[in-house]
Amino acid sequence: MQMRSAKLMKEREFAGARALYRAAGVKGEDFGKPIVAIANSFSEFVPGHVHLNKVGRLVSKAVQAAGGIPREFNTIAVDDGIAMGHTGMLYSLPSRDIIADAVEYSVNAHCADALICISNCDKITPGMLMAALRLNIPTVFVSGGPMESGRTVMPDGTVKENTDLIDVMYASADDAVDDEGILALEKSVCPTCGSCAGMFTANSMNCLTEAMGLALPGNGTTLASHTARKMLFEKAGRMVVEIANRYYQEDDESVLPRAIATKEAFENAMTMDVAMGGSTNTVLHILAAAQSADVDFTLDDIERISHTVPCICKASPSGDWEISDVHRAGGICGILGELDRGGALHRNTHSIDYPDLESKLGEWDIMRPTCLDEAKELYHAAPGHITSPEPFNQSKEWDDLDTDRVHGAIHDLEHPAVTEGGLAILRGNLAPDGCVVKTAGVPKEIWNFRGPALVVESQEQAVEVILNGTLKKGQALVIRYEGPKGGPGMQEMLYPTSFVKGKGIGKDVALLTDGRYSGGSSGLSIGHIAPEAANKGPIALIRTGDMISIDIPNRRVDVELTDEEMSQRRAEVEAGDGYVAHRDRKVSLALKAYAAFARSADKGATRDPELINRLSGLE
Repeated sequence: MQMRSAKLMKEREFAGARALYRAAGVKGEDFGKPIVAIANSFSEFVPGHVHLNKVGRLVSKAVQAAGGIPREFNTIAVDDGIAMGHTGMLYSLPSRDIIADAVEYSVNAHCADALICISNCDKITPGMLMAALRLNIPTVFVSGGPMESGRTVMPDGTVKENTDLIDVMYASADDAVDDEGILALEKSVCPTCGSCAGMFTANSMNCLTEAMGLALPGNGTTLASHTARKMLFEKAGRMVVEIANRYYQEDDESVLPRAIATKEAFENAMTMDVAMGGSTNTVLHILAAAQSADVDFTLDDIERISHTVPCICKASPSGDWEISDVHRAGGICGILGELDRGGALHRNTHSIDYPDLESKLGEWDIMRPTCLDEAKELYHAAPGHITSPEPFNQSKEWDDLDTDRVHGAIHDLEHPAVTEGGLAILRGNLAPDGCVVKTAGVPKEIWNFRGPALVVESQEQAVEVILNGTLKKGQALVIRYEGPKGGPGMQEMLYPTSFVKGKGIGKDVALLTDGRYSGGSSGLSIGHIAPEAANKGPIALIRTGDMISIDIPNRRVDVELTDEEMSQRRAEVEAGDGYVAHRDRKVSLALKAYAAFARSADKGATRDPELINRLSGLE
């Protein structure tokens, strides 16, 4: 197989291109080696990415030492926590497409032969995943790693262990916590670099790339602060050159992303996600990735999986275990090992580093006698409790590994943490095309809920009615016109879910939206309602006082209106202003461009390819 860069490196008419490569530091004797594009998402805005400039240098050196030509470039990265609660969040999901395009543009413009994706936080990993599946060249993912949890000493001397970003958000709405208490939390809940501690969207997506086979073992759970993470980056740099050589020199197409990310691999990744109760955003992103791979994996597949897979790993924010605890229990390979023993996985899958699932788990599942010493050593990596933004600054190890599959961080299938899966797809007359709830974060006593609607048309209005006490116990807060098109941008709404908890009514209300929630959200928070209000979805017809019925065990979400009443409401809406939000929000031209092509959440909030093809006149 001829390398993509061959014509640039050899042919006479591309002497100018070679001159430019020389000017950028490539030595002439290296011409003909695989060019490895290193997509780095370093950003000083984002703690999950603030250390990635150092990571990029590590990976570049490893690529060069392995016989490749490393060429690093950057993408943007939006910090959802900083963008949260104001119009900055409108830009978060649209950034996924910009990141995907940026990687595709850079790789194709420069004829790179292989790709390594250094990602970490919320939209960056899925954006790079979409690009990798479009490009279909040898690719390795390696994330920046999770942050350690915090340790907070409150002004009264009370010590709060394992605090994270969500704790300070809860506290900000709790009148019982004074300003000194807020400051104590603010200073301590994010102690290191890395993606926020907990099974939030960033960590969920990095675990998914590992489960899918596009990242090395430990990618999802090895702490950013630990020296073991440094070795993982170096190994990834060597691996990308190895698989590039296998493809171009040996015609081994099995190393390509689309050969790895088959429908069976998508199902395995989603099975793992349901088993660990990952962020609801993973549903959005895995659907988008499947479309980039031309894999027929839909919301119906996720719905089927959610019915059959129990939750065997309840990590924060749904449970008490931290990411470092999950790592100590064997990480993602530990979860996959339990699922495999229960017959819940497709075994006819492979990864960038192993020819089949069985051989990988044989060496990386700590419960198997054949587990490698290298794997056991990796999973001993523990938090160092050093407050610093510097990566690789500690080498602390656990005294032992967590192999308790009844009471530990990872359960076996015979002793699940929750018999139902951690994520569920609901349908009904309120969400004909489906919606998502993180069941792992919903107390069992409110899996069945019935209450009157309180309707608002923006996240800002939602926050207002929560903080001023308008939202009462027993009500269902309906937040509409926050979908991909209606927002536009499908805002994450961590503030509303945090504030209902801070107000002490988290177990007494339901939140429903055509927008989405943060991976840090929990409680009866139903998102991704499709069709969205801006696409004439039934959620646009709800009025304050309508009775909302939620039945998680039977996967239903309904408004108690007859078909005739719904038809009458629809006629009234269409005779009036139509499907528009009643609020004051300025929308930029960039966001309008995103909205023009955005589909509802059941399609992954992706661009509408049929519309694009029709308008462009190109196929």
